[in-house]
Amino acid sequence: MTLDEFRTLDPKDMPNWPLPAQLVGLAFLAGVLLFLGYFLLLKGELEVLDQAQQQEAVLKQTYVDKKRQAVNLEALQLQLKEIQQSTGALLKQLPTRSEMEALLTEINQAGIGRGLQFELFRPAGEVKNAEMAEVPISIRLNGTFEELAAFTSDVAQLSRIVTLGDITLTPVDGKSNRLTMQATAKTYRALDPEERAAMQQPPAK
Repeated sequence: MTLDEFRTLDPKDMPNWPLPAQLVGLAFLAGVLLFLGYFLLLKGELEVLDQAQQQEAVLKQTYVDKKRQAVNLEALQLQLKEIQQSTGALLKQLPTRSEMEALLTEINQAGIGRGLQFELFRPAGEVKNAEMAEVPISIRLNGTFEELAAFTSDVAQLSRIVTLGDITLTPVDGKSNRLTMQATAKTYRALDPEERAAMQQPPAK
């Protein structure tokens, strides 16, 4: 049938249309119904399916990551144990509160033993964290470069952990080879059980 013949057909009299025209009309109606059905019914379901597929991909990756961690669990536990042992060994090198005075005396004696003259030796306030307290000490002393170098080496070899930082060297005068070293010595002490418990408590509201 031609397009002009379709135009002459009465839409209200479809049962009496010629067979080819009826087939074309049914095909058109089926297409319209499928189109409407997709937007009204299937589109939402397809979006849900797409979200489910994305979630499936995320869950698969999470499973792979968890499986990898489970396979390496024994090695990770061994590594954690080694870290804990190393940390425990380092903490044992920290003086307790009662040993701090002796350590300060050792630092002072290390300088005097090298023939250095202290102009300043002043411990400052402690800075505490969950495991230890940091004790900064401002020092200023005079000596030759060799004496000062030997002093820093002696401090590094003390039985307790002591670090030197913020070091500045200035000549005492223009006539001698003596220098003034100003620095911050930092040592650390282990917290008492009561202090550690207080640090672990949540802050009061």
